[in-house]
Amino acid sequence: MKNIFLLSLFLNIFQIIPNIGLCCQERGRMRVVFWNMENFFDPFVDTTRIYNEYTEEGSQHWSMTRFYKKRNNMYKTLLSLSEGVPIAIIGLCEIENTFVTTMLFQETPLRKHNYKVIHYEGDDRRGIDVAMAYSADKLQLVYSEVIKIRGPDNKSIKTRDILYAKFYDKIGDTLHCFVNHWPSRYGGERETISLREMAACNLKSKVDSLIAKCDYYPKIIIMGDFNDTPFDNSILNVLRAKPLTYLNDDDTLVNLFADDKMLGFEGTLKHQYRWLIFDQIIISKSLYGSESLHYEQKSATIFNEDFLFVDDKTYGGKKLFRTYIGPKYQGGYSDHLPVYIDLYH
Repeated sequence: MKNIFLLSLFLNIFQIIPNIGLCCQERGRMRVVFWNMENFFDPFVDTTRIYNEYTEEGSQHWSMTRFYKKRNNMYKTLLSLSEGVPIAIIGLCEIENTFVTTMLFQETPLRKHNYKVIHYEGDDRRGIDVAMAYSADKLQLVYSEVIKIRGPDNKSIKTRDILYAKFYDKIGDTLHCFVNHWPSRYGGERETISLREMAACNLKSKVDSLIAKCDYYPKIIIMGDFNDTPFDNSILNVLRAKPLTYLNDDDTLVNLFADDKMLGFEGTLKHQYRWLIFDQIIISKSLYGSESLHYEQKSATIFNEDFLFVDDKTYGGKKLFRTYIGPKYQGGYSDHLPVYIDLYH
């Protein structure tokens, strides 16, 4: 009987040890997510804006019921993205206002993760902004601001701002984060190139100023819907965010989404039959191989769970399960897939 007891005790300890190791590893993980939530509006009329299509009286007949359906789809996806460990930073775009973010992070099961939201009202014609949610259990906000997109004449362009935030983590590392939603290709790709290059130039200036002010290479994360691919001029040559294999000694930014074969899926949005990677996360070289907070290599992923897709009867294969297709309500998620990376201590 004694031998049986000892054997049973040994087997129980043997089963527990791997779980302890996994638990410790998970506690050290900081997942960073970006998602374009596509037209995440409240249903109320905004008398300060011309664009009110997403209201009950508007062309999209956007009701509180439809808003709650959208909100629930968003939070359930974020919970699925977390894989049991609260996400540290969530970059968002196509968010209308603070009401939307409050309903998402404070009025759903996400509230138990103690998220705080950074949001500034911008100048976009449709009233959609960028925002950032962060876990106050993992990060302390030091400072935040928006960067206006300015042209060569220093006049600001009516588009989405770039959101910047500086954080301290719990062991003393400093992290600089940017959330972007660059001007779209509406009106033609070539006709709008200069707008995205202006956004890249403004962002590059801020990154360069951070590096110049530090006695060390700062740890930087740049995320967003850039409306350009990793190999378009705005990202590759103006921002100088490159695949790791392209880097020169004087390059500081690594585009983790430049190799679609390593991301688990072929794109973040679909245009007709073609998948494109507009949604990307870019990091500074200082997050590679660091002894403290560092990027977990090969963790860059396009989140592509089945529930985010429907059959594409026009072009074949799958397409994204959207909230609307034109004026027709679908009750889905977004026209973009979320992307994420993992950092570890």
